[in-house]
Amino acid sequence: MKPWVKYTVLRLGIFLVALVLFVLLLPNPYLATLLAAVVAFCVSYIFFAGLRREVALELADRRSRPEPLDRDTLAEDDDLAEQDARLAEAEADAAPAAPDDAGSRPADDRPEGPARGA
Repeated sequence: MKPWVKYTVLRLGIFLVALVLFVLLLPNPYLATLLAAVVAFCVSYIFFAGLRREVALELADRRSRPEPLDRDTLAEDDDLAEQDARLAEAEADAAPAAPDDAGSRPADDRPEGPARGA
């Protein structure tokens, strides 16, 4: 049995046992449910640390593996790459050559003459 299934079944079992016990002992079902959840959490946290670690490692391992790509996804990726290449070619052909402004200074909008320094 997979560790996450075992861990989930154990936690639910503990919760249900605690819930039945608290419903029989307490008149308020909402309080009984809350206490059962807290007890189930505490018991699983304290006594099932090894199983919780196994679940975490399995999830991390599953997350680190790349997803296999199907043929449709690969075909879509190829189509998008072709569209990007065509778009880049069209932009390169349409873009005019920019003049070399390395030696020029920006235009000065201030008036010339004696009023400039005054």
